[in-house]
Amino acid sequence: MATQKSFAKGSAAPGPVPKGHIRLYSMRFCPFAHRTRLVLHAKGIKHETINVHLKDKPEWFLEKNPLGLVPTLETGSGQVIYDSPITCEYLDEVYAGTKLLPADPFEKAQQKMMLEHFSKVTPYFYKIPMGRKNGEDVTALEDELKDKFVKLNEDLVKNKTKFYAGDSISMIDYMMWPWFERLELFELQHCLDGTPELKKWTERMFEDAAVKATTLKMDTYKAFYKSYMEGKPDYDYGL
Repeated sequence: MATQKSFAKGSAAPGPVPKGHIRLYSMRFCPFAHRTRLVLHAKGIKHETINVHLKDKPEWFLEKNPLGLVPTLETGSGQVIYDSPITCEYLDEVYAGTKLLPADPFEKAQQKMMLEHFSKVTPYFYKIPMGRKNGEDVTALEDELKDKFVKLNEDLVKNKTKFYAGDSISMIDYMMWPWFERLELFELQHCLDGTPELKKWTERMFEDAAVKATTLKMDTYKAFYKSYMEGKPDYDYGL
């Protein structure tokens, strides 16, 4: 189901959520929905994926989530949960298997605070390519992003860990990953120069089973991104 074409306005609503599954409303190229897909795979949760055309959203989707945003989860009983950190925490709390968030309240708060810091980093992944497209000098923005990466590198050095909350992957790693997976897409790999531990972290992340299960080929990312930048996103590219 993960490669299903996107549902647009006028499309028939999907039927009931399959028994024993949870449904994810997603978009194949969305980094926020990518977070939820990572958690679903990391925890081995049976799920159905329904992709949504974000420029021409189905009426039935807006009834489920008036904000019209992905990721959105729907349970078999019709409960709807949306927003990427909220969907991911919900999945971690409800489903058995590897716990991605720590049980300790302070450690959990630390992960959430780090995620709040990272939310100030993600805009650079859009500002810099857009600035380049418009012929602007993006040197200052790239320097700011490099400074953010230096701080992320320092966290790994200080903690002396392979990942951000220990030597195994946890929620914060998955929350950050979709943007690092797209570094080549945004032509920002050089911003990792001078951050050796952060670079090692990205290499370790690429080896993770959930990361491998949810990734797309870089050529596919690039083709979609080109259509997106031209104002005509091809959500079904490659299908």
